[in-house]
Amino acid sequence: MKQWVLLLCTAFITTMVMAQTPNEPPYKRFPSVPPLQLLMKDSSIFTKDKVKKQPLIIMYFSPSCDHCQHQMEDLIKDMSKFNGTQIVLATYQPFEEIDEFYNKYQLSKYPNITIGRDSKYLLPPFYNIRSLPYLALYNKKGDLLTTFEGNVKVAKLVQAFK
Repeated sequence: MKQWVLLLCTAFITTMVMAQTPNEPPYKRFPSVPPLQLLMKDSSIFTKDKVKKQPLIIMYFSPSCDHCQHQMEDLIKDMSKFNGTQIVLATYQPFEEIDEFYNKYQLSKYPNITIGRDSKYLLPPFYNIRSLPYLALYNKKGDLLTTFEGNVKVAKLVQAFK
């Protein structure tokens, strides 16, 4: 009888410990550029293959989000610090909102910025996004450097690439 009780207690404790072990989000298990599939306005698809061999910022945002707008304003003010960096803006919002955002910030002036619609909703579960804007920084080899949720000072982004 004592052996059965001991066995049940051991099984119970093991189950409880395993249940409390958090599952790591995919970006931690696979710390490289995710399998992007962004729908572009011209109906083409921007994929991981189109990512250049240079530092990369993936920013998940919503065009109507105040924090996202402030982040974009900060990036544009110091865009000279990101001349050698590819910036990919991704959102799930409709193209009407994406166009307004694109025009408001005159993103056509910046050839290093790509903006597209995450129509398959791949990035939020990949990064376990809980708040916007969400930024993921990768080195030129495509290895994840760090991630940020919410607004981030440009100086902190620049420092993360060093």
